[in-house]
Amino acid sequence: MLKIEDLRVNYGGIEAVKGISFEVPEGEIVTLIGANGAGKSTTLRTIAGLVKPASGRITFQGEEITGLSPDRIVSKGITLVPEGRHVFPDLTVLENLKIGAYLRRDSIEEDLNKVYNLFPRLKERSWQAAGTLSGGEQQMLAVGRALMSRPRVMMMDEPSLGLAPLVVKGIFDIIKEVNRQGVTILLIEQNANMALHTANTAYVLETGRLIMSGAGKELLANEDVKKAYLG
Repeated sequence: MLKIEDLRVNYGGIEAVKGISFEVPEGEIVTLIGANGAGKSTTLRTIAGLVKPASGRITFQGEEITGLSPDRIVSKGITLVPEGRHVFPDLTVLENLKIGAYLRRDSIEEDLNKVYNLFPRLKERSWQAAGTLSGGEQQMLAVGRALMSRPRVMMMDEPSLGLAPLVVKGIFDIIKEVNRQGVTILLIEQNANMALHTANTAYVLETGRLIMSGAGKELLANEDVKKAYLG
């Protein structure tokens, strides 16, 4: 569904992503794991159109999307839930959700109800300023906002960052439920244990290079992965 071929991305004189290639099959949860600075977020931001690659190809459902603007990428069906959530703190929950549908010209009521069914807490707080929500609720809002664009692929950058362990479990339950509803997921996650338990396929990034790949459960059992990322 989503294919990355020989992707290279530079920041100034630094090559942050060094010729990586991988695929995200339709209907799967795929995760990229690796230490800080490995190039994970840069990869997602490049797919989302926020960063221009130095070279390489990104194709979505057979169509090249390399270097398209972020709004064009969203309109194709790829959305990004950014690290740190980035909700609009002074706007209400409902206003934040409506921003997720800004490219749409059709009725959003059905999708709004779907988001509220998935996150009843957001419905309860629909008129509350987003900045007053807890971290877990803000993450729900970031996911809900992304769903409002009707994505085929949802990319998630560190969704559990800064959240309590109990809340993290809930976020991963949400990821699995969104996937069950037909959305393909590309996930970056510092919590490698949770990511590998959740993902169908996993890739390990190290200093901008892919060094390992396999089924999530295979990598969970890999001794090198255990030492480096699972403690």
